[in-house]
Amino acid sequence: MDVYLPIANLSVNGLWIVALGALTGVLSGLFGVGGGFLTTPLLIFYGIPPTVAAASASTQVTGASVSGVIAHGKRKGVDYRMGSVMVGGGIIGAGIGALLFRFFRAIGQIDVVINALYVVLLGSIGLLMARESLQLLRGTASKQAARRRHHPLVASLPWRWRFYGSGLYISPLAPALVGVVVGILTMLMGVGGGFILVPAMLYILGMSANVVVGTSLYNILFVTIATTIMHSLTTRAVDIILVALLLIGSVTGAQFGSQLAVRAKPEVLRLVLAAIVLAIAFRMFLGLFYQPDEIYTVYPL
Repeated sequence: MDVYLPIANLSVNGLWIVALGALTGVLSGLFGVGGGFLTTPLLIFYGIPPTVAAASASTQVTGASVSGVIAHGKRKGVDYRMGSVMVGGGIIGAGIGALLFRFFRAIGQIDVVINALYVVLLGSIGLLMARESLQLLRGTASKQAARRRHHPLVASLPWRWRFYGSGLYISPLAPALVGVVVGILTMLMGVGGGFILVPAMLYILGMSANVVVGTSLYNILFVTIATTIMHSLTTRAVDIILVALLLIGSVTGAQFGSQLAVRAKPEVLRLVLAAIVLAIAFRMFLGLFYQPDEIYTVYPL
């Protein structure tokens, strides 16, 4: 079933795009990540221009996050106060990211920047997650993980608030700064930022693991809404047909993933996610050195 994408200016197999959306939806509910870190590279591998892939993936992540937040909210797995603070920072970060996106696009380097960011971030995070997952499975890190609290720098920040859902008494500046970083990455890479946000919430903020996934999805939901609006107004790279096909699969997949997350062993899930992240980072690294079929590409102004 061929479908024409007006912004990407090419035809795609609609069923394959729906299946890709379903896969990212499962990851959204399963790991608390928006799935954009997988959607954007796979769309690029399929032949979608990186700018369109990044802008459209951030829009698709919104739909997957809605479904996931509802599922986790029913289980009281969302710290709405913590999430709202991070959303505020994320919107500011999205504005900064929009300026960076336009700058790199104007000098003709946005494709290289997107690919390089994926290689650096996914590669480093994948290695850290894989190492810790193996330690937990072997039983060598369980005691340290149980005693983990927020980072000492977080404890030194002023104006502390009580975040009852997470069981924390920390400054709102810490989650706000985390939100700014995630907002910038969401705008530049088309990701929900969950692969950065979840480790930051666990190891920097010291949040309870019971609310990390749901709160991550809550933040991703509103930040991706903001980035979608900014992309539509500034880069005009959102392909609504591509987004609709991705959403058909992702909304259903997120519900299935959230149910599977309750039954699966967390250490095994983390190791699986680490393997996926590393595989994508390696493929993106190779892509930096491939000669494209079309050396010159003309984008509409």
